[in-house]
Amino acid sequence: MRPGREASRSGSRPTRAAWPTGARTDARRQPFDPGTRRHPAVRQAGNRRIGGAPERGAGALRDARAGHDNRAPAATRGRDVNRIDLEGRHAVVTGGAQGIGHAVAQRLLASGAALALWDRDPDRLAEGAAALDAAARVRALEVDVTDAGAVSAATRRTIDAFGRIDILVNNAGIAGPSVKSWQYPLDEWRRVVDVDLNGVFYCCRALLPHMLENDYGRIVNVASIAGKEGNPNAAPYSAAKAGVIALTKSIAKETAHKDLAVNCITPAVARTRIFDQISREHIDYMLSRIPRGRFVRVEEIAAMVAWLVSEENSFTTGGVFDLSGGRATY
Repeated sequence: MRPGREASRSGSRPTRAAWPTGARTDARRQPFDPGTRRHPAVRQAGNRRIGGAPERGAGALRDARAGHDNRAPAATRGRDVNRIDLEGRHAVVTGGAQGIGHAVAQRLLASGAALALWDRDPDRLAEGAAALDAAARVRALEVDVTDAGAVSAATRRTIDAFGRIDILVNNAGIAGPSVKSWQYPLDEWRRVVDVDLNGVFYCCRALLPHMLENDYGRIVNVASIAGKEGNPNAAPYSAAKAGVIALTKSIAKETAHKDLAVNCITPAVARTRIFDQISREHIDYMLSRIPRGRFVRVEEIAAMVAWLVSEENSFTTGGVFDLSGGRATY
């Protein structure tokens, strides 16, 4: 047993002598401030705001390809975010170097969690980790989620560093080329399914025994609206994301007797580097299907994930949470 940690098989937060890389800051010892409804550590971290941080290279967040305003509504822009309580929790975020994963990492850190970023791109991983506040609570591990052995090794390294893993956000994913299903290259089909579906399974398979032993865990799998409806010219992506939805429901039923919550989200497309992988025609199609008339923002996705991985989400498991801007019909 690690020093300062009480043996526990419940979901209660572990007693710790120190964080993995040193003591908590003075601000994190201060009590919650009811006057501002926010913790001092959040104020130190730069007052996270919904719609307040521009995407890199996005300027005023206007989609240059489609000409649509991608900002959040005026009612939410610039507003201080609510702080989900993740104090003492330890999270893994796959594909955490950029895009949705990086936004989720920022939100979990602001909520008090320590986290490990898993990503297969070492350069972007180093850049993404350096950009996060509270670096003492961040580990960056180069991991290819399509390699089950590498995922198992990363799980052991993360547990060695943190003592436990409470949260898993399976975000790593790729889009693949925009091609008709009967013309889709077989190697590209395998590549998309391997990352988007098999990678999610490998991570769940590696972490679930640890969570079951601790009688606590929160898992959020990032699926897609494409997994509900199927997008033309994106057959492997749509099929893989539909598989993630079904996988989520299966695992949730298998673990419902424990304090585990296993859910997935089905966002519409967000304006991230995934746009580099798909055609303008396909981007225009996806935007045309969103009643909101804009793409979802990564901060909006992160806000939903933060609650789903919290202790407050103590009953719902096997759920599919919509972030499609009104597109979903079920």
